[in-house]
Amino acid sequence: MNALKYPSLEEKSNEELFLLYKENHAQEVKQELTMRYVYIVRSIAYQMREMYHDFMQTDDIVNEGVIEIMRAIERYDENRDNKFETYISRRIRGMVIDMMRKNDWLPRNFHRDSRSVETASLELNSRLGRAPSDEELADYLNISIKKLQKIQRMSNMVNVLSLDMTYDEGNETLLQIPSRDSSTQPEFNFMHKENVRALTSAIEALQEKERLVISLYYVEELNMNQIAEVMEISQPRVSQLHSIAIRKLRKYMDEHGEG
Repeated sequence: MNALKYPSLEEKSNEELFLLYKENHAQEVKQELTMRYVYIVRSIAYQMREMYHDFMQTDDIVNEGVIEIMRAIERYDENRDNKFETYISRRIRGMVIDMMRKNDWLPRNFHRDSRSVETASLELNSRLGRAPSDEELADYLNISIKKLQKIQRMSNMVNVLSLDMTYDEGNETLLQIPSRDSSTQPEFNFMHKENVRALTSAIEALQEKERLVISLYYVEELNMNQIAEVMEISQPRVSQLHSIAIRKLRKYMDEHGEG
């Protein structure tokens, strides 16, 4: 089919453009529609940037989002789907989450990286007579500050959960930190390291949505409302997934934490 020319596209409403595109699938109509919805991609990319900034740039998200808009225009059915703004927003959020899943937030080399950071920190502390800065630590390890900070966030998440796993299952409080006095005991330090190893395996064994909630809550530090928005589920469902994940982690730690 020969390309059609529509000199007055800018004057048409979005609804009129959708009707026009369904009639003839003209590329210039599709391009005009796409450009009108790029603002949604930019808005979501900005809202979710803390989730992906370790492995993707905002421009990369926007570029992928533009492609997603073009796909969505082809698939959108106004008689079956919600408003296109709602439809595309859901797809863009799903796209970002898929990127997170592909760029595993708890990589297989987590133990190695975490140990390297811990060792380097101790060595620099001894050499400098003070705690090293992130810049000094990253330079010493020859890694970027972004990578260092992500390792630190993951380590913090595992450590917090590991400490919590030492509590009795009957305790309804999901997140409690033991007294600092106990952390000075050698046997506590040994058990803590064993717990961290066991907990990492436990997290990897969770269902995908449970693992994602744990990641968003403890690594990305989103609150329950934000997680619900990102995953497009209700806040009670987020809380349910979080509780289920914690129970599974506790059960796993009971069965494997002392092995």
